[in-house]
Amino acid sequence: MKEIDELHLSEPGLVVFDIAAADEETAHQVMAELGRRWATSGVAALRRDPGAPGVRARVYADTRRAGAEEE
Repeated sequence: MKEIDELHLSEPGLVVFDIAAADEETAHQVMAELGRRWATSGVAALRRDPGAPGVRARVYADTRRAGAEEE
């Protein structure tokens, strides 16, 4: 996975979530729930790393801004 860009953490309230889950459905559920709580980069593409179990994704969020459910 790429290095986290300084821009994504340039202010208080900005976070980067690296998600690891056993399956795609679980990862999608987690990303959707993050999007309901906070403004996020959305449901990210999933990847499988050779030799590692499950799937992985990265989501960027701004915890200062409400997500879809809070609007």
